[in-house]
Amino acid sequence: MNDEFYEPVFDLSKLQDRGNKKWVAMMLPEHVSLLREYGKEIKREPIPELDEWDYDAIQHTLDMAIKSKADTKVKLWRDGAFFYNRGIVESVDLRRRVIELEDPFSLLQLKLDEIVDVTIID
Repeated sequence: MNDEFYEPVFDLSKLQDRGNKKWVAMMLPEHVSLLREYGKEIKREPIPELDEWDYDAIQHTLDMAIKSKADTKVKLWRDGAFFYNRGIVESVDLRRRVIELEDPFSLLQLKLDEIVDVTIID
């Protein structure tokens, strides 16, 4: 027999782990639901803190978009997630605190308090 040290080689690429399935059987349904809620909360985006300069830039961009009837992208923050809408800004109603954005399918009313960023698309 050969005196060399023999080391077995394992192919780890064929190893298939069951992931969380193997642990779910040992957990109570309450624990599973709490883990799912925790996972959703981790994915939440924090609300961006806008200062006076940011609000001024948003107002200036909205004014330009209304005057030029340009295609505009509006970024909103709602319930921990960012949403994007694209269209032509028709009007800004400061009493109701909404803007009216006309996209190809409908006329949307977006709340001014949810707006994070406004960009004019060339």
